[in-house]
Amino acid sequence: MLITNVSRLSGIERTLDIPVTKEQLQRWRDGELIQRAMPHLTATQREFLMTGITDEEWSKAFPPEEEEGDTINPETGEEPGS
Repeated sequence: MLITNVSRLSGIERTLDIPVTKEQLQRWRDGELIQRAMPHLTATQREFLMTGITDEEWSKAFPPEEEEGDTINPETGEEPGS
């Protein structure tokens, strides 16, 4: 089913083809947990239904944080504290 939603992050309207039925959507809108109403969906598909945010948009807005020791000094090529 083609689902159109507006991203809560960017305000961009997108349409995705998500494998859901009208009945599943209604159960969710009536208060059933999305994981129960549509257990076959991926976390990315559920996020789009709930917030309009795509996986790509989420990754751009919240890039993975570097763990301590993951940064390399570009001048020396060494990790901090080496």
